[in-house]
Amino acid sequence: MDQRRSAQRREVTALPAERDLVVEETATGWTGAILSVEASGGVQVVVLEDRHGRVRSFPLGYGFEYEGRPVELVLPSVQQPARTQRTASGSVAVHNAPARVARASRIWVEGTHDAELVEKVWGEDLRLEGIVVEPLHGADDLVGALQTFQPSAQRRVGVLLDHLVTNSKESRIAAEAMRSPGAAGNVLVLGHPYVDVWQAVKPQLVGLHRWPDIPRSVDIKVGTLQALGWPHSNQRDVARGWKQILGRVTTYADLEPSLLGRVEELIDFVTVE
Repeated sequence: MDQRRSAQRREVTALPAERDLVVEETATGWTGAILSVEASGGVQVVVLEDRHGRVRSFPLGYGFEYEGRPVELVLPSVQQPARTQRTASGSVAVHNAPARVARASRIWVEGTHDAELVEKVWGEDLRLEGIVVEPLHGADDLVGALQTFQPSAQRRVGVLLDHLVTNSKESRIAAEAMRSPGAAGNVLVLGHPYVDVWQAVKPQLVGLHRWPDIPRSVDIKVGTLQALGWPHSNQRDVARGWKQILGRVTTYADLEPSLLGRVEELIDFVTVE
């Protein structure tokens, strides 16, 4: 047995432990970007940082995978400091990591525009974690959707609602959803104060000091486009207008903090293991 294991080890590719390389420690499943190689207790260890900024050290050598292949981590020829790169969400960028197989847990948002905005900023993080974002196309039947989904400890649901403020329709929907069967500890409903997710984009990106107040009798998207002086006569105009707004979003810094915190909290909730 020892000879066979030795032969297998000789076949494993040696991989220099370069900074920012993403590897998985196979015994624990810990996946992270390499920060450094250091001496600890007379042995060389590799320091890995996961997407949440948590750090762990492992002995340098065998017991790692890179891009799904077993590797032996060896000392890099020259260790050079490198600037930590960030994703659009501000997380530490994890390079060359394959998308994780989708978890059973989900994040639900109210509509397509919400889903596209979350993907624009958090997409890289979500693929790394194996989290799928699904639009509800309205929150009115949230309780029914939860009953169909049947949340559990292995099938958590994080829900992001628009206009989740005191005494709003959405606040009543959220309270009912959190009381639904199986929701305790397995469902988290959060939201931002804006009537529409468009308003979670900083208005300065479209040349405004603040988003316009749209009367309830007017569709908020149509009214917003009209206030901007953009075409607004049909659904195609609305779609084009949203693409223009979304196209100006590049990082988390382009979004309001009241949305940022809620999305990060939902990601943490559905990735708890």
